[in-house]
Amino acid sequence: MSTRGLTFGAVASAYEAYRPGYPEQLVDEVLAYAGRPVRTALEIGAGTGKATRVFAARGIQVTASDPDAAMLAELRKHVGPTTTTVCAPFEDLPLSPDHDLVFAAAALHWTAPARRWESVAAMLRPGGVFASFGGQLHLADPDVDAAVDAARAPYLGDDGVPSPDGTPEEAPMQWPGTELLTSPLFTDVRQSRIERQLSLAAEDYLGHLSTVSAYLVLPDDVRQAGFAAIAAVLPEQVVLAGDVTLHLARWS
Repeated sequence: MSTRGLTFGAVASAYEAYRPGYPEQLVDEVLAYAGRPVRTALEIGAGTGKATRVFAARGIQVTASDPDAAMLAELRKHVGPTTTTVCAPFEDLPLSPDHDLVFAAAALHWTAPARRWESVAAMLRPGGVFASFGGQLHLADPDVDAAVDAARAPYLGDDGVPSPDGTPEEAPMQWPGTELLTSPLFTDVRQSRIERQLSLAAEDYLGHLSTVSAYLVLPDDVRQAGFAAIAAVLPEQVVLAGDVTLHLARWS
């Protein structure tokens, strides 16, 4: 787990308040792909449970894992008794083939690449499904986006998370699909996108930025100065492109 991946616990309540959840269509696509009942699932890097709860709402027994106890404490406020929690990084989870589904919501890029796919396969029942989904939020108005980039630049050059394998944004297959396609452990690799737009008040957009790891690793004074500069160029309401990219694969 990278240093940036361990910064979220300090802002667990803000993460819950300002990060968007996941649409029901996402669960529909995962379950349709599975093609058989999904009764048990393991989530990698569950955070405050934004994805946990939409799968648990379908009657799936979810084991939500995360290395940060503060994030899991927030998660437990929003889930029922069918969800269990494990405070551990992905690399320390038991390799038990107990799950019909293993999934990660905007978290897989924080895991160590060594033996990543061997570990996922070892956690799945034969024919089980792996799903990874997420997507960074982007300002939909190019003029507002450019103004925010310019305001942020003296404090932070880029607030995004680069592709772990260097795949460019314009490539037809994105990571982790690129790795899954070359893994002998998985078949039927698919990529799809669920389009989504979100409208937020400027203060809520700044709240969202306060949960982004690139800002969390900045010194407090630099971070606050950056937020003040961004706030000065924002309209009262912003529209975000929040498309969710979904990757699916089956353990062969």
